[in-house]
Amino acid sequence: MSRVEEAIAARTAVGSGALVGYLPAGFPDLKTSIEAAVALAENGVDVIEFGLPYSDPVMDGVVIQEATQQALANGFRLQHGLEAVAAITARVDIPVLVMTYWNPILQFGVDRFSDELLAAGGAGLITPDLVPDEAHDWLSSSDRTGLDRVFLAAPSSSAARLKQSVELSRGFVYAVSTMGITGARNDVDSAARSLVGRLRAEGATSTCVGIGISSPEQVREVLGYADGAIVGSMLVKALADGGVDAVAKAAAHLATGK
Repeated sequence: MSRVEEAIAARTAVGSGALVGYLPAGFPDLKTSIEAAVALAENGVDVIEFGLPYSDPVMDGVVIQEATQQALANGFRLQHGLEAVAAITARVDIPVLVMTYWNPILQFGVDRFSDELLAAGGAGLITPDLVPDEAHDWLSSSDRTGLDRVFLAAPSSSAARLKQSVELSRGFVYAVSTMGITGARNDVDSAARSLVGRLRAEGATSTCVGIGISSPEQVREVLGYADGAIVGSMLVKALADGGVDAVAKAAAHLATGK
């Protein structure tokens, strides 16, 4: 069992489910993004999803797009993300997954990136625009290094695609709660519950739901039927509005409802 799956299983075993927190590397600057990620770990988040800024973030909503564009404007480079992962994992015990679009990894070199991510203490990758059919190099490299690979599943996915995502994901399957881009919503689409059920029917043992989760009530709702809840835009907005202290308070609020 991978480190990520172990962390999620430990939470589900006690009946609470896991909280996965997303923040972008390099926002508002590299040092602050490291401190903010550490604050997540210190305030109830079980797995960190650390995003690498990219020039064409097709899945991201306005809050995350603005943050990642600021990071790029400040000179963020992929190597900075690896340095940040190393700095975070030197200070916290929870797993750090990197969320990245695939083109930067191709440009950097798949095996080179895998080796450097492993050396930095990273747990693996979430790849929103990489489908298993096109992931041969990543499958091979992650098998060699033991890194987790998290593929996405959507409500529109066919049974065959869900089965493939379940069989090839390691750590968890990322269940997209609704069709569209990331961003806080007043309610989490009911399609998420159905999607998790379909993934379980295909053999999934670790499924986390993301996109649109922004309150402790939504976290509890999702954890009533899934193994983990993923929160991003709400935490990024807290960082943008109030810095690391605000991120710490937001994470604690999500984790405890207080």
